[in-house]
Amino acid sequence: MARTTGSHADITRPRIRAAALSLFARHGYAAVSMRQIARAVGVQAGALYNYTPDKQSLLFSLLKGHMDDLLAAFEAERFLGPPEQRLEAFTRFHIRFHLERAEAVFISYMELRNLTEENFTVIEELRRRYEAALEAILREGRQAGRFTVPDTKIAALAIIAMLTGVNTWYRSGGRLSQGEVEAIYWDMVRKSVS
Repeated sequence: MARTTGSHADITRPRIRAAALSLFARHGYAAVSMRQIARAVGVQAGALYNYTPDKQSLLFSLLKGHMDDLLAAFEAERFLGPPEQRLEAFTRFHIRFHLERAEAVFISYMELRNLTEENFTVIEELRRRYEAALEAILREGRQAGRFTVPDTKIAALAIIAMLTGVNTWYRSGGRLSQGEVEAIYWDMVRKSVS
């Protein structure tokens, strides 16, 4: 079968990823077929296998890509200063990064259950690296007597869950600006560790 006009790897691969991300977020991984993804991209279903071995590999690639992007962006921020300043920077960074990627965040949480055990282990390790970075800030603040946190691991998980929750309700153009939301959430995080 002839190649669809305009279906080159550097064009088609990102379109496949975008279509899969959107369809998985809207309908759920289990309900989406490779045919639906192909239709959304405008290629034959068989052509998808030139870009991904199967649907599981595609899901894993999306989740891993999200975590790789998150960790790279986090490391590029170079949070410096005392623990309070670093915790505020983490809070604002997390909200800002995740609001720009609502669909990726949604499937990163909701579709973990559909990963194979091997793929889940890889994603879980990447998530632990991010959680450990926050936990290190909390631990340092506790050791310096700046934070009162009985268990830094639980506190880190709770803070990340709270910050990620912004994605469920925040809409650009709503009552609060993103900057106002960041300030309110920073105030809540600060009070939770004081």
